[in-house]
Amino acid sequence: MFSQRLSPDVYDRIQARVRGRIDDAGFDGILTDDPEDVSYLTGFFHHPGERPVAAYLDGERALLMVPVLERQHAEEQHARADIVTYAEYPGVENPFMALARAIPAAARLGVTTLVTQHRLAMMSRALPDAVFVPTEVVTLARYVKLPEEVALHREAARITDLMLEAGLALISDAIAAGGELPSEAELASHVGGVGVGRMYAEHRDVVVISFMAGGLVYAGANSAIPHGLPSSYRLRPGDTFMLSLGAAVGGRFVEGERTFVLGEPTAEQRRYHDTIRLAQAVGSDAIAPGVRCADSNARCLDVIREAGFSQYLRHRQGHGIGLGMHEPPWLEDGDPTPLETGMIVSNEPGIYIPGHAGYRISDSMLVTPTGSEPLTSFPRSLDDCVVSF
Repeated sequence: MFSQRLSPDVYDRIQARVRGRIDDAGFDGILTDDPEDVSYLTGFFHHPGERPVAAYLDGERALLMVPVLERQHAEEQHARADIVTYAEYPGVENPFMALARAIPAAARLGVTTLVTQHRLAMMSRALPDAVFVPTEVVTLARYVKLPEEVALHREAARITDLMLEAGLALISDAIAAGGELPSEAELASHVGGVGVGRMYAEHRDVVVISFMAGGLVYAGANSAIPHGLPSSYRLRPGDTFMLSLGAAVGGRFVEGERTFVLGEPTAEQRRYHDTIRLAQAVGSDAIAPGVRCADSNARCLDVIREAGFSQYLRHRQGHGIGLGMHEPPWLEDGDPTPLETGMIVSNEPGIYIPGHAGYRISDSMLVTPTGSEPLTSFPRSLDDCVVSF
């Protein structure tokens, strides 16, 4: 069976990578309570809540701070760090005192840019002599994936393709049976169940996070809202509909989105879909080592502008994917980051026509030494995305 857990040596390499960045930045150590950073550095996945969980890393040690109730959970996940615990939150004692007692006096600590003011105040009270400097050293280390991480992303892509197939099968079966077509909500529930079910049937050491498999399903005019949520609306003949799906294996995300037409496409539907397909193909070619994110975005979206549909643009070409479904770098005009081999980014141009529908095609792209590779493989052309009725 496929294992979702990374081995201890992978975390040793991750920590070594981050330590190099800590040294380069002149920090004595880094402290992060971001759940994605914590899992990246230590392998401990948890559902964040009011009780602080944090990871500390310096040149010598990796520490994981958890409430007592999470210690067994961290041990069973074989967290790659020394575990320190506090009793409870808010507690008689500041929870971060448990960490303060375990680390040397530090003059300059890097802290995640996502830390809340409340948590930062708690850290400062526990470590009054430290100067906390917002930093993205962990975020930047996460950009380029190790081979073992890529293997998790590839498996998430396989699951995502299976969910796309399952969504179409549910619709086709309903058509063949002559019954009512599924609603957006029913489709979303079905594909999510297929994705999670496959993981538990075919994987061991399943990493449970808040989102494991599923996504957004919308049809007709509802799909003109880029992040619209599934509703009770039932598909109808002639609808444009979108399956915007994804999965996380070992906490590593992939997304795969396709736009379908239920029945024979109109000339209008074909023109919209063909434009997005071309933009996505150009965007795929633009994703390559050394290409700036801003330039990839411009090349991709210029296809839509040149087709005369600029008024229907709502968003950038894409974004980074890793332990977060959306994370930097951003394929957008304002991000000059050069793409590097080993990065994974989405390629998802879209247009949204109010009162009609939205059209978007997305693949998660692995940047390779010679260009890029789509991890998701479901067919993209309109002819392959027509559901006969």
